[in-house]
Amino acid sequence: MDAIEMIKERRSIRKFKNEKVDRELMKEIVDIAKWAPSWVNYQIARYTLVDDEEIIKEIANEGVNGFVYNIDTLKNAKGVAVLSFVKGKSGTYDEKYITSKGNTWEIFDAGIACQTFCLAAHAKGVGTCIMGVIDDKSIAKIVNLPEEETVAALIVYGYEDGHPAPSKRKNVDEIMRFYDR
Repeated sequence: MDAIEMIKERRSIRKFKNEKVDRELMKEIVDIAKWAPSWVNYQIARYTLVDDEEIIKEIANEGVNGFVYNIDTLKNAKGVAVLSFVKGKSGTYDEKYITSKGNTWEIFDAGIACQTFCLAAHAKGVGTCIMGVIDDKSIAKIVNLPEEETVAALIVYGYEDGHPAPSKRKNVDEIMRFYDR
């Protein structure tokens, strides 16, 4: 599958087959995702994979702020990747070069890592759905996240049960402009 086809074909998957994804396959996906670019190559993204149904249920009950849509997706999921990042690294280099974005650059790096993970999963036949309506502190406690990390997103994963049709996309002229002097 070429990169353009993969980008256009990947969907957010919310319905999964009743089958866990093999841990070795998930290890391959993370091994690919580690190639995501990051600030000064700090590689701050971390992946805590959860395939225990009781823990997934706990995340659904305590980790998504009661957001029903996410609760329903989690109840159907066979796996959840807790995407976290190491705090205090991205956005600074030698205390001399600091972006105006400060430590918010961390979430930018996490976003790049998140999309890379999802595209790698898609290429390996695993569907994903990124969840942002989350209670990062509750999730960190549930999965015993190290203190120097914070949760960026949940990525639900599994073998998809049906491939959704693409949603309508804006015309390129609505989202792009050329700047000329």
